[in-house]
Amino acid sequence: MNIAILSRGEYLYSTQSLLRAGAVRNHVMEVLDPTKCSLSIEEGAPRLYFCNEVIDDLHAVIPRIGASNTFFGSSLVRHLEAMNVFTVVTAESILQSRNKWTSFQLLSKAGVPVPKTVLGNVFDIEEVLASFQKRPVILKVLQGTHGQGVILAETYASALSTIETLQSSGVRFVIQEYIAESKGCDLRAIVVGGRVVAAMKRQSKSGDFRSNLHRGGSSEPIRLSEAEKRIAIKAAQVLRLGVCGVDILQANQGPVILEVNSTPGLEGIEKTTGVNISEKIITYIERQSQR
Repeated sequence: MNIAILSRGEYLYSTQSLLRAGAVRNHVMEVLDPTKCSLSIEEGAPRLYFCNEVIDDLHAVIPRIGASNTFFGSSLVRHLEAMNVFTVVTAESILQSRNKWTSFQLLSKAGVPVPKTVLGNVFDIEEVLASFQKRPVILKVLQGTHGQGVILAETYASALSTIETLQSSGVRFVIQEYIAESKGCDLRAIVVGGRVVAAMKRQSKSGDFRSNLHRGGSSEPIRLSEAEKRIAIKAAQVLRLGVCGVDILQANQGPVILEVNSTPGLEGIEKTTGVNISEKIITYIERQSQR
């Protein structure tokens, strides 16, 4: 099969891991930088150019679309879908998972547990904060990634002033309950083709509540409980993601979904668990091509 990875970072760990996994299984692998792609509709049909060369021989793509390139990246994926190229995540799935509020709406509708969350364009801020019983809250920019745009407001006063600042700046955000009992720890599960293929526990560094590894957090492999597996798989199904990373918090009332990532980094979890996730993504593509 001819498989392309849509990525601006050809030499990033995740991209190289996927290239190796595909080559080992005798696929023709290539990297297409979305910024060098041109999309057109000619004679009523979609056409894709990469560096002015027509691309019309792809069987499948693995989108690695960064947050800064969401609009064009999702348009590129939609274009490939119109060309009948299989994609492990669709354009609509990328857009839905990238917007935190949209993903929470869809997950809650499907009965997937999520923390209490309020969209930030509220009329009466004080009343909303009172509904959190004046406990610490998390403020999240709707399309932030890697822990960016996530603020812990530990007091009522800091929450109020931060919300007013975000609103006056026109920033779209959500207000979310702070799960104190998680103690700066979350679980990252990778779901491929409706199965959890790897999971790790991430712990934030001292003085930070965000557990992202590139922010200095630590990790260890973990075996998920059946309840944790179930909600991770359900979250992937609800957002229609063939491949995704699902972040879970262990709350007193049970596991809740913190975030679903359509472009999960592979380095941390492959090195932590020893699982070749890239190979599992390639074999998932192979199974889909046989249908």
